[in-house]
Amino acid sequence: MPLEVGAVVEGVVTRVAPYGAFVQLDSGESGLVHISEVDRNFVREIAEHLRENDRVTVKVVGIKEDGKIDLSIKQADPDWKPERPRARKDRDPEFEQKLKKFMKQSEENLVDWRRQRESKRG
Repeated sequence: MPLEVGAVVEGVVTRVAPYGAFVQLDSGESGLVHISEVDRNFVREIAEHLRENDRVTVKVVGIKEDGKIDLSIKQADPDWKPERPRARKDRDPEFEQKLKKFMKQSEENLVDWRRQRESKRG
């Protein structure tokens, strides 16, 4: 049966690199678990989480045209839920005012700078 995106499968870590881990799947294919897909929390050093010959459960998150397989350990967890972007309703009106003032001053400074530059050329 061919491997499909969304499948949760087993495999063994064959190589650990600074950017991720290569996993040989039980079906024979191999793929990469990017460092951002190892754990829900930020992973600074992948070697603190995975070692060669570790048996892992992974989810197939992508199969590229060239046949490369993208895998995820964190998404293979049945309790995993994607993070949702925060709503923008928690804006700070005071910050918005400061930002508008800053943008206006920046634009005025840029206009002044351009005028000075043009007068020196002339």
